Amino acid sequence: MLLVTTLTACSGGVHGTPGAAGLRDPYFPRLGNGGYDVTHYALDLAYDPDTHRLTGRADITATARQALSAFDLDFKGLTVDGVTVDGERAAGSRVGYELKVRPRDELREGATFRTTVRYSGEPVTITDPDGSEEGWLRTADGALALGEPTGSMAWFPGNHHPSDKATYDITVTVPKGLKAVSNGEPKRERTSADGRRTTYAWHVAQPMASYLATVAIGRFTMRTYTTPSGLPVHTAVDPHEAKASAKVLARLPEVIAWGTRTFGAYPFSSAGAVIDRAGDAGYALETQNRPVFPGAPDLGTFVHELAHQWYGDSVSPESWRDMWLNEGFATYAEWLWDEEHGGPTAQETFDALYARPRSDTVWSFPPADPPTAAQISDPPVYQRGAMVLHKIRRTVGDAKFRALLRGWAAAHKYGNASTADFTAYVEKENPGRAKELGRVWDVWLYGDGKPGRG
Repeated sequence: MLLVTTLTACSGGVHGTPGAAGLRDPYFPRLGNGGYDVTHYALDLAYDPDTHRLTGRADITATARQALSAFDLDFKGLTVDGVTVDGERAAGSRVGYELKVRPRDELREGATFRTTVRYSGEPVTITDPDGSEEGWLRTADGALALGEPTGSMAWFPGNHHPSDKATYDITVTVPKGLKAVSNGEPKRERTSADGRRTTYAWHVAQPMASYLATVAIGRFTMRTYTTPSGLPVHTAVDPHEAKASAKVLARLPEVIAWGTRTFGAYPFSSAGAVIDRAGDAGYALETQNRPVFPGAPDLGTFVHELAHQWYGDSVSPESWRDMWLNEGFATYAEWLWDEEHGGPTAQETFDALYARPRSDTVWSFPPADPPTAAQISDPPVYQRGAMVLHKIRRTVGDAKFRALLRGWAAAHKYGNASTADFTAYVEKENPGRAKELGRVWDVWLYGDGKPGRG
């Protein structure tokens, strides 16, 4: 049970105002909401794949950052069956994917409050600007909930911007014979008295951006073990993918140990993976604690998504313009892995990319400034983002660069960071290289077209 502060109406001439309906993200300006910060989500869900019906209760604990007469939650589809704020019935109205909540009593600045939303219906799949699908995806034997960048609002109401991270309790009830996997650690498993349903409860102790939350429902084979370093690992594998994925999954402790040596202490209290059937999603995603893979991944993809646990999950983007900080680091992790495991050096990988003609998509825009929301996952964000990191490495030297990898992950652990934060950090740690680093920013990070060889 969560302890919350009981609120009274604003008085003494202080009047609340509505929180902003959107945080003016450069690519998704109405995503997220102003006036409050969420500290915890308690989600209680039930899903039946046969009817495609989801029922849910979301208890959202938050802190008011201003005196609030109303506030918004991002929530797309599904029917709102009731809203309360601190146990008192609240008015709720919907416009697009905004659920505006007006509590009976205005909320004081600095107060903690709990909003409860009950909802039901058929959850929707969201098509991104780039054409990929997220939200609540139906699968051959259940469902898969994925959230980057906006899909989480298809299955629970919240402040769905990466800058507002929170802890989670996620409880899912499914028909007997199915399993429900989520983030964090399993807390309990319970079968109903009639034996027809099973409930799975998961707890996420470290802060998580909502786009990294997941639920995978299906006939998974679950495995739990501990790495040599003592880290709990929870994996869920669709039986159709068991044979194909066994070899790469067996290397998870090795990859985590390598990441710990390279990037610093592993930031979360467990690790793992969810491997669903090929085709159940169109991409792998770095969902916190256990990345999701559609089919057995190759080793490079596996390293990439596990590296995201440091870069993207623990250190999350301040806005979606900072996506290259996620993908550039995870892509460069692949280069480093190859370099240290008998593959090409990072310089050789860089050179192969640089050899591509000026017309290649890798040069179509600077990694720190995608032109539109549809391009935040395009090659410049990943590959040219990694090239920026390699240019930093060449500028400051290997020892300083290795220290930078660990220091950056530690400096913003469990928080958010922007591109400006990153460039300032690199310059601070390398005060004698300001001029050379400035050229890296101007030419490689923000510059248009293919850079010259200088």
